[in-house]
Amino acid sequence: MRLVAEALRRIDLRVDPDADLSPVGEHLKRGGVVAYPTETVYGLGSLPSEQGIRNLRDLKGRTDEKPFILLVESAEAVQELDWTEEARELASVFWPGAVTLVLSDPQGFFSEGAHGTGSSVAVRRSPQAAVARLIAEVGGPITSTSANIGGSTPARSGSEVMELLRRCGRTDVIVLDAGTLPESAPSTIIDCTTHPPTVLREGSVPVGRLRCAIPEIHE
Repeated sequence: MRLVAEALRRIDLRVDPDADLSPVGEHLKRGGVVAYPTETVYGLGSLPSEQGIRNLRDLKGRTDEKPFILLVESAEAVQELDWTEEARELASVFWPGAVTLVLSDPQGFFSEGAHGTGSSVAVRRSPQAAVARLIAEVGGPITSTSANIGGSTPARSGSEVMELLRRCGRTDVIVLDAGTLPESAPSTIIDCTTHPPTVLREGSVPVGRLRCAIPEIHE
């Protein structure tokens, strides 16, 4: 497959925050991978298609068993998922923000590569403008995983992402460079397929804040 990005590309959003992202959207639709800033660290993402996920797995060196988070426009945009009352409450309080919700996908709305154990899907609404623009450009969710390889420290700047890709010899990834991000823990992940919900990973949003919305939440 011939990707749009035949050489490593970088779009500097600091210089042009309103840069045309239509070539990035076409790149994603062809199965390509993009690096972009999130509210925590830089992420790597693709469309949640079989081809996109395969290319992202190849870049990350990730096995088929471990799914990717999906960044979505809103809860309403993924109504096919099983939104429990607790999940809706958490989304209403903490979205957009660094809270990832694991929901059941009973209709198989997303491809197998986006599924975790028991056909669940992890979704988050990011407050980052670049992410919102990407989602609007492709008309649906994009996958997300931290911009690092083999458990190394995730990239916090566009320059770190570029260096990472050079070390990997990858010239087929488009980088949206928003400069250096503030230090931040990863997103907090909550399994909403259980009752009450269970915190799988405590990150930027601590359990104490979560209990302001769902007092019964498990750690």
